[in-house]
Amino acid sequence: MATTNLDSADLKAIPAGGWIREDLMNKIWDISNVPLPLTQMIGSGSHDNSYSEWTTDELAAPNLANKVVDGADQDTINNTKTGARLGNHSQISTKVVQVSSRADASDTVGTRALAYQVSQRQKELRRDVEANALSGHASVQDDGAAVAGQSAGVPAFMATNNNMGATGAVPGFQTGTKLITAVTQGTKRALTEKIVRDMVQAIYKKGGDPSVLMSAPEVIRGFSEYCFGTTAKIATLTSETGQADAPATAKGAVNLFVTDFGTLALIPNRIMVDVAAGSANALVLDPPTIELSFLRGYQTEPLAKKGLSEVRMMSVDWMVKVLADDANGLIGDIDYALAVTP
Repeated sequence: MATTNLDSADLKAIPAGGWIREDLMNKIWDISNVPLPLTQMIGSGSHDNSYSEWTTDELAAPNLANKVVDGADQDTINNTKTGARLGNHSQISTKVVQVSSRADASDTVGTRALAYQVSQRQKELRRDVEANALSGHASVQDDGAAVAGQSAGVPAFMATNNNMGATGAVPGFQTGTKLITAVTQGTKRALTEKIVRDMVQAIYKKGGDPSVLMSAPEVIRGFSEYCFGTTAKIATLTSETGQADAPATAKGAVNLFVTDFGTLALIPNRIMVDVAAGSANALVLDPPTIELSFLRGYQTEPLAKKGLSEVRMMSVDWMVKVLADDANGLIGDIDYALAVTP
């Protein structure tokens, strides 16, 4: 109904933006600030050079013929044994922000522009490290000119325990070049319960104690749904008794998978990217045997001022160390559009 009073519509209609102030919440909502399951789970260490090495060893297999005659001479027997020597290259990852003096002095949403930009880019830097650590790419030596150093990701270490699709391969550490070769992804295929069980058994027999199955959300959901299926040889989940006064809970997921050789926590990782269209890798991990090592930890430093702008650089010099590669495993080329089978 038409009115003669000055109403809200009249105020909004005044040229150049009207007279009504914007109703803007003083907060910026960011749902991308997600956990970092791998790097928050594994150990933390340090190294002193751009190339860092460590050694591995293992006990000899039990000898069923270990017997000698009473009084026998032992000076011809030598059971000493050496292990392997592995290494990885350090990787420098950075983020840079540049904010004008006026922008930083302005009354902006949330917080001051420079502080907000630094905070967000620090989070992105940690996400970059997580993503690279999850990748199957190779290690690369820095040449000080055009080639940047690169840390091999955790999957690239898994030369001992891996189950890949057809033509897939994990060459691992090469003693001649002292480089870790990239994972060759194979033909995508369905995940099976047997593949998971066989991997856990293989790691256990090598001396590892796997406790985590980490993969893309689609893979974890597929395996969880399989556990509820009629083909899975797993007991049906039942509700607890004696909870009449408690709210009812519908259990629609499996978080732990108990095998004969250890219990696996099923950990989805949003940052794990597809290795090919519609396929992803899964890691079976013994977390104490993996380390995120730093030559130089996370730093935030001011760079030279550029006129009326402030510049900040965030950086980290890091590498992954899989201290016992045979205590971990890689299940590759999982087609997560296909149902998990026994």
